Amino acid sequence: MRRTLLGLMLVVLLLKVAPAAAEPAHGIATPHPLATEVGEEVLAVGGNAFDVAVAVSAALAVVEPYGSGLGGGGFWLLEDAGADQRVMVDGRERAPLAAEADLFTAGEAEPEQALDGPLAAAIPGAPAALVHIAKAYGDLDLDAVLAPAIRLAREGFEVDERYAWLADFRADVLRAWGHGAEVFLADGEVPAEGALIRQPELAETLERLARHGHDGFYDGPVAARLVEAVQAAGGLWSRDDLAAYEVAEREPIEVEVDGLRLASAPPPSSGGIALAQMLQMLSLFDLDAVDEAERIHIIVEVMRRAYHDRARYLGDTDFVDVPVNRLLADDYAAGLGATIRRDRATPSDIFPGPAVPEGGRNTSHFSVVDGDGNRVAATLSLNYPFGSGFMAPETGVILNNHMDDFTVEPGEPNAYGLVQSDANRIEPGKRMLSSMSPTLLDHGERAAVIGTPGGSRIITTVLLAALEFREGGHAAALVEPERYHHQYLPDVVEHEPDAFDDAVRAGLEERGHELEALGRTWGNSQAVVVEADGEIDVAADPRGVGAARARGRVGSH
Repeated sequence: MRRTLLGLMLVVLLLKVAPAAAEPAHGIATPHPLATEVGEEVLAVGGNAFDVAVAVSAALAVVEPYGSGLGGGGFWLLEDAGADQRVMVDGRERAPLAAEADLFTAGEAEPEQALDGPLAAAIPGAPAALVHIAKAYGDLDLDAVLAPAIRLAREGFEVDERYAWLADFRADVLRAWGHGAEVFLADGEVPAEGALIRQPELAETLERLARHGHDGFYDGPVAARLVEAVQAAGGLWSRDDLAAYEVAEREPIEVEVDGLRLASAPPPSSGGIALAQMLQMLSLFDLDAVDEAERIHIIVEVMRRAYHDRARYLGDTDFVDVPVNRLLADDYAAGLGATIRRDRATPSDIFPGPAVPEGGRNTSHFSVVDGDGNRVAATLSLNYPFGSGFMAPETGVILNNHMDDFTVEPGEPNAYGLVQSDANRIEPGKRMLSSMSPTLLDHGERAAVIGTPGGSRIITTVLLAALEFREGGHAAALVEPERYHHQYLPDVVEHEPDAFDDAVRAGLEERGHELEALGRTWGNSQAVVVEADGEIDVAADPRGVGAARARGRVGSH
C-alpha cells in the first residue's frame, strides 16, 4: 500500500527514536557513498528494493553526472521474490524521429557531432523508467522517493578525485556548449577537490518529475526548454519525440548452466545473450582440470565467439529480427565450442562480419537486495563522461551522446576505430545496441546481484564475476580480481596491469594470443551476495569511490 507524504514524515519521526535493530535487512552497493546513503534512507522509511532503485538512480543523476542522469537511459532488472518473477525495465534512449541512417555521413555533419553537442543526444529514457518503476513496483509515493535526490541537488555534493578526473577529460566539450560548464566547472576550470557542486535547476526538474510523473519531464515547461535548446543548437529533437517516449518491459535472458542460473538483459542490450552463450560454451570444458594459462585461453576463446555473434546479429528487436532462440540453443553452443583448440588461438579474421562497437565509456551500476529478497540490478549511462556536454538552460539536464552507439556507416570505423553492423544502423525511434548487463545470479541456495560500467568490457567483466560466484566467491571476489577482455576485433587480449603472471603470459603467447596491457583498470562493479543462510554480503569495486552497506539476513523481520 502506498504511503502518503504525511505518513512518510510520521515514519521518519518514529525511526529517529527507534532502536538500530529496527532497521530493515538489506544489501546496497552503489558507485557513490551519498547514493548508498539515499538507498538506506528510503529503506528505513518503509521502501522496498524497487523504491531504492528509483531513489538511487535519481541520486546518481545528481552526484555522478559524468556517469548517468535524467538526460540518459539504462536498464533496470527487477526480481519480485514473492512472485518469483523477473522483468527488465528498458529505459534505453531512442533515436529522434527525424534521425536517418546517414545522419552523420551526409551533408555537413562531422564525425565528432556523434559524440559532442545536441546532435549526439538521443531521447532520454531514465525519467520515464523512474516513474514507471515507482508506480508499478514501489511501496512509496514518487515524491517521497525523489526527495533525497532533490535535497542533494539543492544542498550540493563535494568534488572528489574521480569527478575531477572525468571533468578534466570533458572540460573542453563542457566549455564549448556553455551552460554545462557553468554547473560542473568553476570559472571554466575543473573545480578543486572538496568544492561544492550545487544544481538548483536540476532540483526543479526533479520536483516537476515528482509532482507530475511522466509529464513532468516529457511535457510542459521542461520538455519545451529541452526541445527549444536542442533545436537552437542544431539538434533534431521535437516535442513529438518526448511525448512518444515510453519504457518497455521485456523478459530477461534466462538460462541455467552447470547449476548456475543467470538472468540478464535482453536486446536492445547484448549482455544477456553474450553471457549465456559464453557460459554454455564453457560448460563443454572442465576448467578445473587445466592450468591457469589454458583456463584463460578457453575463456578468451568463448569471449571471441560471443562477441562475433553480438556484432553480426544483435540490435533493437522492435526493428531487427534477432534469432534469440537459435543463438541460445545448446547445439549451437556445442558447434561454437567445437571450433576451440586448446593449443591455439583462433584468428578473428577467419570469422565473417564486422567488429563490435565499444559502447559507452562511462556508465554507472548499482545492486540492491531488500529484506524480502527482492533484487534490483541497474546499469545506467550517458555514454561518454558528461554525455554530449550539452545542457539545456533552466533544466539542469546534461544530455547523453548515445547516438554514437549506432552504426554510423556499415563497414566503416566509428569514433573508436571499430566497424559496426547494419543491424544497428540509425532508424527513427530505434533504440541503439548496448553492452549494459545488469545481472542476477543463483547457484544452489546462494544468490547475487552484479553489474558494472565499462563499455564493451562490461559483458566480460560480468562473466568473470559470474565464474567467481559459481566457485563460491563472496562479494569482494566478484569485484576485486584483475580483469581481461577479448571482443573479437581488434584481435587482442586486453588486460589490466597485473592480470597475468609470467607463466600465464607465456602460456597465452605460445598459443598465439596477442596481449595488450592497457596501463589502467576498467569497470566499477557493485555486488550483493545473499548466502544460503540469508546473510547479506556486499562489496563496492575498489577501482571506484563507491560504498556498499549490508544489514541482517534476507527473510528475517
